[in-house]
Amino acid sequence: MRKWKNTATVVAAAAFMALLPAVPALAQGAESAGDDDANVTIGKVLAWGGIVGGVVILMSIAMVALVIEHFVSIKRDKLVPPEMIDEIEALFEEEEYQEALELCESEPNFVTNMLAAALPKLNAGFDTMEEHLSEAHALESTKLHVKISYLSLIANLAPMLGLFGTVFGMVGAFNEIVRLGPAVTPKDLANGVQKALITTLFGLVVAIPAIAFYFIFRNKVVRITYEFKAIGEDLIERFRPQAR
Repeated sequence: MRKWKNTATVVAAAAFMALLPAVPALAQGAESAGDDDANVTIGKVLAWGGIVGGVVILMSIAMVALVIEHFVSIKRDKLVPPEMIDEIEALFEEEEYQEALELCESEPNFVTNMLAAALPKLNAGFDTMEEHLSEAHALESTKLHVKISYLSLIANLAPMLGLFGTVFGMVGAFNEIVRLGPAVTPKDLANGVQKALITTLFGLVVAIPAIAFYFIFRNKVVRITYEFKAIGEDLIERFRPQAR
């Protein structure tokens, strides 16, 4: 599992880096012989993207920031320190349940929030404790899924913005046909079409790695949340009535 996860991360990063050279390559392909603007620079490529391209670039910055933050924060030991579990287990062994509850309330994390919901129902029976623990687990899982959902939003929004820029640019190209009439040449349209297509490329360059990283983190969240639920259930298992 760990080997597959690392491989998927490398593939997603490689896809992102592989798509970046396509920006100047696409622009280079639209050059015209003898054109004074034949030399393509990053500045020109960004300018061709216009306002829509600028928004997509801002989204790419947000995507990179989210990916870095998720790699740092969405870790089992980062979400729930192992020493916290050991401390709670020690309190349970000593039957210091009130102290365990106070610890859970003072140190909120995924597992302590589950136990903080279950422990107050100690006198109501094991089934009630288990029910409240499951409800708290569902809430904490939702929080993590919401946390990573912004990558999915970027992955879906970026190509749509790119398409919007393309359609807007094509409208400008057809306007040139109307303005110039029979005198219009392919060269007159090339610049407008080039500017139109660059926004779609921007959108795809952002969307492809964003959706790849989203699925990587989604699978990671699913695995971690199941592990935490098992830890919580194991901790309250001592309260299950013994069969006679």
